[in-house]
Amino acid sequence: MNSKSLVMIIIFAVVVLIGQSTLYIVKETERAVLLKFGEVSEADVPPGLHFKIPVMNKVRKFDSRILTLDARPQAYLTLEKKRLIVDSFVKWRVADVQKYYTATSGNEFTAAQLLSDRVDTGLRNQFGERTVTEVVSGEREELMRELTKNLSEIAIQELGVEVVDVRVKRIDLPQEVSESVYDRMRTEREREAREIRSRGKELAEGIRADADRQKTVIEAEAYRESQQVRGEGDAVAAKNYAEAYSDNPEFYSFYRSLQAYRESFGQSGDVLVLKPDSDFFKYLGQPKAE
Repeated sequence: MNSKSLVMIIIFAVVVLIGQSTLYIVKETERAVLLKFGEVSEADVPPGLHFKIPVMNKVRKFDSRILTLDARPQAYLTLEKKRLIVDSFVKWRVADVQKYYTATSGNEFTAAQLLSDRVDTGLRNQFGERTVTEVVSGEREELMRELTKNLSEIAIQELGVEVVDVRVKRIDLPQEVSESVYDRMRTEREREAREIRSRGKELAEGIRADADRQKTVIEAEAYRESQQVRGEGDAVAAKNYAEAYSDNPEFYSFYRSLQAYRESFGQSGDVLVLKPDSDFFKYLGQPKAE
């Protein structure tokens, strides 16, 4: 490598170093301030390529996108002096770059800490003006809108940041209060369960009594119908017997005697005490020879 090439490389390196120290780029997602010996020279540098004087100027860049501050759960007192544990978060972004740099030195952690203190104060004031019912359901949306508006005005004036939204994620009772509330809820549910069971038992007794009444009525009607059918059958049988007897009295008498013999001598050891010339043995005697 000759001396001419070496000189060109050195000159190129010097140009690159000067360019890196004099040129800077601000992205679309950034906000920047240009400092001159530590003081703000240009408050809000627009996105693009810019020039600065080495040593004299210094550039500080900040994220201009919406950031999230997730605060730790805090305890607040309501209008009835009831303590609630509130978990919330804040959406914010840099609005006034110069004021933001002046108030926080461009430190995002410092800005979040200062903003968190103001959010805590705002929530404490809002909860102190409302009852538990209002903050839990009734005026929860109104509370967050009002808090966002008030907090944004204060944050822009004092910190140079805009509060986009404040949201309450969760509202809980303290542990000792939660247990008593749950016990009261459990007692109330048990009482309702007993009332429902009592009403159910009463309805069951009424249904059972009605079923028993219907059963008695149905059985009585069935017995009446059966007796009526049996009476009609007996009448038909008696009519048939009468007609058969009138057609052949001797055969009918013989048939009835056979039935009487079958029923009387159906079991071994049956004994009848009758006279030998009784009509019961009318058809058991020796027939006369003619």
